[in-house]
Amino acid sequence: MFTGIIAAIGHIEKVEALGSDDAGARLQIAARSLGLDNVALGDSIAINGACMTVAEKSADRFVVDVSRESLNRTVGLGAVGEVNLEKAMRLGDRIGGHLVSGHVDGIGKVIRFEPVGESWELVILATQELAKYFAYKGSVTVNGVSLTINRIADTPSGPQFSINLIPHTIANTTLKHLRAGSQVNLEIDQIARYLERMMSVK
Repeated sequence: MFTGIIAAIGHIEKVEALGSDDAGARLQIAARSLGLDNVALGDSIAINGACMTVAEKSADRFVVDVSRESLNRTVGLGAVGEVNLEKAMRLGDRIGGHLVSGHVDGIGKVIRFEPVGESWELVILATQELAKYFAYKGSVTVNGVSLTINRIADTPSGPQFSINLIPHTIANTTLKHLRAGSQVNLEIDQIARYLERMMSVK
């Protein structure tokens, strides 16, 4: 379980195929500022919002194995580049964002990302199947970052929601690199997930 408060920006340094084209990949990630001294083999770390298990580690790097299924259902894990990192929360930790499972529900597309005053407006188009889970002032996780929806509109292409990013978020996450057309990992709010289930079962 995570909170959506990014602890560090890491860097995927190496991507190695685990076998055939249908196999997954092994990622080596530099994470000097994350603090790996209290991370053990088998612990969970969210990488761009996707929960992964530490298979190897050193003082400032760790390795994870990513299944083909996970690669197919996420973005940003199959190539060298910067990624958002968060260690799994512990009982008693402060929840600065919201409860995040690290299970990506879908891939969104950035429609607009531009400065508005001292902040930035991020507008994302999601898939139609996720439309019912988004709400005004509700929570959403974008590439592992806990964010609040400011506006939402249902369009023929799917739900479009708008988020305000403060300077701190821009400075301390990889969201600064987004552009119109970029793809992002989305995780819906767990409360919305349970409510949908409760309402659908008679």
